[in-house]
Amino acid sequence: MSFDSPDANKAFRDKFDFPYDLLSDTEKSASVAYGAAAGMDAEKPTRVSVLISPDGTIAKAYASVKPAEHPDQVLADLKSL
Repeated sequence: MSFDSPDANKAFRDKFDFPYDLLSDTEKSASVAYGAAAGMDAEKPTRVSVLISPDGTIAKAYASVKPAEHPDQVLADLKSL
């Protein structure tokens, strides 16, 4: 999720051939609620990740994300739900 517009996220997704949509948070409300932005005046969210369980609760929050390692970490945590 980014502060970018849906059109900008679509262009980014298409450029890098992602097989999924990217979420936009142009009002910054979700980023602030999940702790990814310090406040509504933040210029961009920090890189954090949240694993949401099937019941809609936060199963795990990752405050520091290393893109090369993160997918395996999330998949392992997902299997434990």
